[in-house]
Amino acid sequence: MYSGNQNSQNQTSNVFILVGLFGETKHAILLYTVTFIFLLIALTGNTLLIILIHLEPCLHTPMYFYISQLSLMDLIYISVTVPKMLMDQVTGDHTISPSGCGIQMFFYLTLAGAETFLLSAMAYDRYAAICRPLHYPLLMNQRVCECLVSGCWFLGMLDGLLLTPITMSFPFCHSRKILSFFCEAPVLLKLSCSDISLYKMLMYLCCVLMLLIPVIIISGSYALILHLIHRMSSSESRRKAFATCSSHMIVVLLFFGGAIYTYMLPDSYHTAEQDMMASAFYTIITPVLNPLIYSLRNKDVTGALRSRMQSGLSLRKVVKGKSCR
Repeated sequence: MYSGNQNSQNQTSNVFILVGLFGETKHAILLYTVTFIFLLIALTGNTLLIILIHLEPCLHTPMYFYISQLSLMDLIYISVTVPKMLMDQVTGDHTISPSGCGIQMFFYLTLAGAETFLLSAMAYDRYAAICRPLHYPLLMNQRVCECLVSGCWFLGMLDGLLLTPITMSFPFCHSRKILSFFCEAPVLLKLSCSDISLYKMLMYLCCVLMLLIPVIIISGSYALILHLIHRMSSSESRRKAFATCSSHMIVVLLFFGGAIYTYMLPDSYHTAEQDMMASAFYTIITPVLNPLIYSLRNKDVTGALRSRMQSGLSLRKVVKGKSCR
């Protein structure tokens, strides 16, 4: 009998406890409702954008191919973190097993890493389209696009495969309360009982490289684009070129702002509340905003969506007319 209780206690002590996003606030119900609505918007918006780009022939271009991949990353990104957090709030069970924690961390690191490189590929695509239009079909043919996207996913998975097993291999202290709503590597490392200073330095250098290389590519691409826009004589050409790039620039600023805060600022600039808000920003807010930015600010997407809706309504009227006969 004693042995069974001891095994049960040991099994319970192995799990982690996620504090959650709402904590003990009085407005937990309101925050839960808002987060649930954001989840629905992100799932619906990204799914519709992927389907629309896949079905509409006029959107079969490199730029929209990259946007569909960005929507896919955001769709998976928000799906592996937010639904569990919302379910935990309903059931009151905020525990997560070590394997579940490792899976969450792997997907989060993979998708975050892949998205940083994808945004740099999108910046290069805009540079090639605006600055080198005659060479664009050669620079961004289907094979090149597929290779770039495959490389983004590969580098993201490499990041997840390298950091997740090492992070989860450290011994953790008796307190296994994670001050976040999902298993983030920096937050989880604060629970370790061993000396992790060397690993934290290596992880910092790895993350700096994964952020620095894309930032250099993106900054260089947009510096050349803005220089060319400034030299354009036609105001209409300037407006069109800037409108094409402005959506991507907004997405880059939103995503890299949260990532730089989380991984590049020293620990003295961090508090548990600020870290959680930053995590919520690029985990929940960014997947919601991305499809809205690329759909509402894009005439091609809104035109394709309007065309699909009109054709759907026309088909419904035809079917209804035949059924009435």
